[in-house]
Amino acid sequence: MKKTQMIILAGGSGERFGANVPKQFVKVSGKTIIEHTLNRIDTNEKIDSVIIVINPDFYDYMNQLIIKNNFLKVKKVIKGGKTRQESSYAGLMACDNNTENVLFHDAIRPFVSDKIINDTIEALEKYEAVDVAIPSADTLVKVDDDNIITDIPKRKYLMRGQTPQGFRIDIIKKAYELYLEKPIKDITDDCGLIVKYNLGKVFVVTGEEKNIKITYKEDAYLADKLFQLNSSEMVLNDKSYYNKLNGKVGIIFGHSSGIGEAVLNLAKEHNCTVYGFSRKNGYDVTDCKCVEKALKQVYENEGKIDYVIVTAGVLKVCKFDAMSNDDINDMIAINYTAPVNITKTAINYLKESKGSILLFTSSSYTRGRAMYSIYSSTKAAIVNFVQAISEEYNDFGIKINVMNPERTDTPMRRNNFGIEPKQTLLTASEVAEFTLKTVTENITGQVVDVRKNRSKN
Repeated sequence: MKKTQMIILAGGSGERFGANVPKQFVKVSGKTIIEHTLNRIDTNEKIDSVIIVINPDFYDYMNQLIIKNNFLKVKKVIKGGKTRQESSYAGLMACDNNTENVLFHDAIRPFVSDKIINDTIEALEKYEAVDVAIPSADTLVKVDDDNIITDIPKRKYLMRGQTPQGFRIDIIKKAYELYLEKPIKDITDDCGLIVKYNLGKVFVVTGEEKNIKITYKEDAYLADKLFQLNSSEMVLNDKSYYNKLNGKVGIIFGHSSGIGEAVLNLAKEHNCTVYGFSRKNGYDVTDCKCVEKALKQVYENEGKIDYVIVTAGVLKVCKFDAMSNDDINDMIAINYTAPVNITKTAINYLKESKGSILLFTSSSYTRGRAMYSIYSSTKAAIVNFVQAISEEYNDFGIKINVMNPERTDTPMRRNNFGIEPKQTLLTASEVAEFTLKTVTENITGQVVDVRKNRSKN
């Protein structure tokens, strides 16, 4: 695969945002916007390395954030210029000599997905320049200096631009050579240079509505809500993560059936030492003493614990007033209290190994669903819990995430919903693949979605 570097443009002053710091350093959902952006990019398998072009006044602070978050793909931080073009050119000149593709991305677009990035890189196999844009949902009008409409272009030909923008490095270097000789006014992005200098065709990859640019304070409010539903669109492009499991020591709570059993078996296949604990082998996940005993036993046997996965869960589908108190208490204890207590006990072991905790939620966490109100509410609580403590323990190097698999063919689901068409359900083995990949990734505080159409990628 061609070497691809991404240039993050973070030189803005934030005047339109109205904050005391540039908008890329404004905190949203506990982190600066640029940290959220880098979290998305740092795990992308097709980006070889990242160059950040920064506001010179925040050069040292940016480096501190990189160290704090352990962003592995950030190769260098350089100081930007007064204009976007100056900053883009500085980033371009900082690229490695053997770089073939370069992507420019706004630091204040923290919701960029792997799909957008991967589609852009894939399009560069055929085209020399690639933009990302979405169709306009509104009719756009052209006006003159007196605010009088002069034209109403056909909406199907109009799109709203986003980033990243991708280029084969030779063509964008040529564009900047021409720009330095004879600058063009009113060019606001890098694809505009290719078009204005007639250097080639610019192909458009379809972006996503959620790939918003945080420009105004109202955008930050929207972003905060989106981060409450923060999800990572992980794909299985290859099986290289298997190598990262080699020599690791893991624990599965809830290993006796369904997803937990599939995770245990898959981990064993790839030279990972893994222990399973559940009621079936005498360990009640709701009993703190049992949990402490399990973790201590594994640590004494192996000398470390690299990851802890909690798949234990219980679901009872019925109207709320028909649920017994025992059913309610059992669902709260197993689905919420147990993962919280397991996490609390595991923290000290994982501080030592800089390991990973992975809990499980459900697609019902975004909105409570009729007939399983308690289940939905416990799964929403798990997401909030993970997002909160991932920030608390980020400085210790512990990764804490939550899996959100779509409907999965497990005994628990069959007991509640009966027989369903197999083609509409994920298999436990598919979810297991994503589960083990997640515990090997350098991400934290994420809801990792697993969808039927994506599990086959």
